[in-house]
Amino acid sequence: MLQAATNEVSRCHPNPRTHALEQRAVDVRKKKKKNGFCSTNTMHFFPDTSRPYVKQELPGVLLFHLKEQLFPYNLNWKVPCFPFFNCNLDLFGVRRLHSQEIVRQKDPSSRKMSTWAVKTMDMDVTTEEDSAALRLSPAYETAMEALSSLITRQKRGGASKIGGKYKKLDRMLMYIKILGLEGHLGGLKIIHVAGTKGKGSTCAFCEAILQECGFRTGLFTSPHLIDVRERFRINGLDITEDKFLLHFWDCWHRLKENLTEDLPMPPLFQFLTVMAFKIFVEEKVDVAIIEVGLGGKKDSTNVIKEPVVCGIASLGMDHMEALGDTLAEIASHKAGIFKPQVPAFTVPQRSEAMDVLSERANELMIPLEVVAPIDCKWLDGIKLSLSGDHQYSNAALAASLCKSWIRSTGNWEKLFQHDDKDSLPEPFIRGLSTARLFGRAQIVHDSSSNSSTVSMVNGAASGDLTFYLDGAHSPESLEACGRWFATVVKDDKNLLPLDSCLKTGIGEEVSENGFVYTGSKESNKISKRILLFNCMDVRDPQILLPQLVNTCATLGTHFSKAIFVPNISTYNKVTSGASAVPFHLPAKDLTWQFNLQRIWEKILHGKGFPEKPLKKENPACFPPNNFLYEDISHCKPADGNFACSTVVSSLPQTIKWLRDCVKENPRLRIQVLVTGSLHLVGDVLKLINR
Repeated sequence: MLQAATNEVSRCHPNPRTHALEQRAVDVRKKKKKNGFCSTNTMHFFPDTSRPYVKQELPGVLLFHLKEQLFPYNLNWKVPCFPFFNCNLDLFGVRRLHSQEIVRQKDPSSRKMSTWAVKTMDMDVTTEEDSAALRLSPAYETAMEALSSLITRQKRGGASKIGGKYKKLDRMLMYIKILGLEGHLGGLKIIHVAGTKGKGSTCAFCEAILQECGFRTGLFTSPHLIDVRERFRINGLDITEDKFLLHFWDCWHRLKENLTEDLPMPPLFQFLTVMAFKIFVEEKVDVAIIEVGLGGKKDSTNVIKEPVVCGIASLGMDHMEALGDTLAEIASHKAGIFKPQVPAFTVPQRSEAMDVLSERANELMIPLEVVAPIDCKWLDGIKLSLSGDHQYSNAALAASLCKSWIRSTGNWEKLFQHDDKDSLPEPFIRGLSTARLFGRAQIVHDSSSNSSTVSMVNGAASGDLTFYLDGAHSPESLEACGRWFATVVKDDKNLLPLDSCLKTGIGEEVSENGFVYTGSKESNKISKRILLFNCMDVRDPQILLPQLVNTCATLGTHFSKAIFVPNISTYNKVTSGASAVPFHLPAKDLTWQFNLQRIWEKILHGKGFPEKPLKKENPACFPPNNFLYEDISHCKPADGNFACSTVVSSLPQTIKWLRDCVKENPRLRIQVLVTGSLHLVGDVLKLINR
């Protein structure tokens, strides 16, 4: 079958590479039949390459991917149709193959032919080539470019360019029908979670709990920090690159071929949402945990008509440009996920929010249970894997959602002999202690000054340079972030601010730059706490920054310096974890960062701070050499000299500067709080993990 296909390609296109440069390819078409798909096996050719990649595109579809720069030419051969859910395929890796004809075109003297076998129903593919030769990046980066084309807003809060006569949720239902999911979506046993802060953590806790109970889980969250595949987790793991490409291109081609004037391609989040449904259906998950993207009532995920249970995490003031200027209006959007005959849970809310939630629950005649924060004694001495006091509320909400889901699906009696309201089953405790969610109360110890590795730590600082990352971006979440940061940095008993330190009895005390280090050989360190901050311009930094500073100060934690820097990631481009990060970035308008610095300095200096705009001429790529050690007494705002803060134009250069500082002074310990933006947190994670 392969040889026949190769011969036909050679006959039709003697030079596929040249021909591919002259015109774009025709997309692979797949015909849908009742209870199954009539699939095709397709040989794809791409320009600027001579080596194909093999890829499972659909059950029964074999795709030979080359480095994708244009959409492929295709050659189709039919294979038998089979039921959609009865296919056992064993092709999850992408293996590089040589077609004899393609190899000969590159080098006629070559007769090398990789060994491989194709089975229409069990698609086993083997190759003799070294696994080190596998390269997915070109195909994956092509998918990222395609995804980027679906971004319809240039910035958050901007108007969408999507037109047509259909509303968003109507379009979503049409996309679902095109993908053949209409009859399968109801079979997903869904936990649907909304909220202003904590909904992602709640979903992560739910995932871990139900995994520990033995269920196959699917988790859809947003946004991603480094790679878009983070949004789709199967059994606690990000979807693999090859599976992502499998589902992505299938969705892409099938939606593309059904476009009309009134039904354009879905915007990014809508596309990713229907793709998540497709992934979870085809992966046959036992439970799909779906995090609302924005709001609830009009969110793309709200095409879910019959979830098993709904939850609403803590509500606060965020996304006001879309949800309204009052907490009641925001709560009304969140309550939009409530469904008839579906139990709902929430955490304690402010009265204006709780009134709205209760009213909506009463209208639908459904129970709404308010869950108190989890009691520490229920955890049997085990710590929550996600840090911060606010996580006790998220953990309690997750436990209640999971209990309700297990009961509603008829699994409680199978798993547990009794129901003790004053304790948690052991699988629940294990789940709460193993859940993970990057970028939320995350601590990363950077050991680049000693080695090339970067290690994760779950406690206080254990090295020279430690990043404390939390994507908090609302007043409430920044308060929680400040409490978490102040708590974890105070756990280091060997490092104390000078103004709070008396005789410790540990050893001789030496003061330097406002901090003390002990005479102990094991902890001869000087501590500096730095805020690395940025936020989107739709947020109000005059609320966010004072909230953070005051919360930390109340708990005895103060920042030595603050650095304001623009993000690397942009709102109009989707990148992958493998995307190149340029070290020298093009110049950006830093007006917003100087505004943040002005607000920061005004917090520190009070009413005496001048109101005139700060100077913006030629900001440095990284902080000045003496910035870290400059005393606050040198700060002269009237002259434009700031010892407490700085604006820099390059995040990569800032990370390098921090690393250089600890390399130059082995007694120095820098604790960096990165917050204000999940995009900033993702950029820092990408940089420090390289």
